[in-house]
This record gives sequence, C-alpha cells and structure tokens, in this order.
Amino acid sequence: QLQLVESGGGLVQPGGSARLSCAASGGTLDYYYMGWFRQAPGKEREGVSCISSSGSRTTYADAVKGRFTISRDNAKNTLYLQMNSLKFEDTAVYYCATVRGLACVPGDYWGQGTQVTVSS
Repeated sequence: QLQLVESGGGLVQPGGSARLSCAASGGTLDYYYMGWFRQAPGKEREGVSCISSSGSRTTYADAVKGRFTISRDNAKNTLYLQMNSLKFEDTAVYYCATVRGLACVPGDYWGQGTQVTVSS
C-alpha cells in the first residue's frame, strides 16, 4: 500500500512563497502520475497541478499557472509543489494524490493534507 504524507504548509504573507513536499512510502512513486489538489472552506476540491511519471510533462490550473511549479524526485520518492506570488485565494488544504494521466483524474492514494494560509 502506498502511503503519502504532505508537509511544508503554514502561514505565508501575500506575495510570499512556500514549498510543499509529498513523501511516499510503501511503494515505488515513479510508477504513478501524481497531482496536487486543494480545498478551501465552503468550496469543492480542485485540481492544482499534475505531473507525469518521469516528470517530463506537467499541467496546471489556470488560477496557478505561472506562479506554481510541480516537480518530483523519484530517487527520493518525493513530489514537490513550489508556490510563488501567493494570494489570499490560495488559502486551502493542499493534498497530494496519485492520478490517472495529466487530466488529473484522482487515483487510489491520498495524503492527509497540509494547510496553507495566506494572510497579512
């Protein structure tokens, strides 16, 4: 069973940056396409960014394009999300998950989530 654990969330000022990590155990991460999702209070979960197994292909939601960068280090069994120029509307719980292709269709495995709060 693949286990995913997110870290790196916290309180960030508007315009600031944060780097989220998703560490995998119990399986080989390079077998999976991976994605980041987020859910803000009172809103539905939305896909943020997804990445192919090798890391050569990525996709981003329009709301984060140009500000966020997804990457992975398969040797370390870890997925990352670099978030720059953060806005109030980026406040949410961020989850990593396995996905089916770059369309970001959720797969079987999810992390517990990490809270990102953008506030001044």
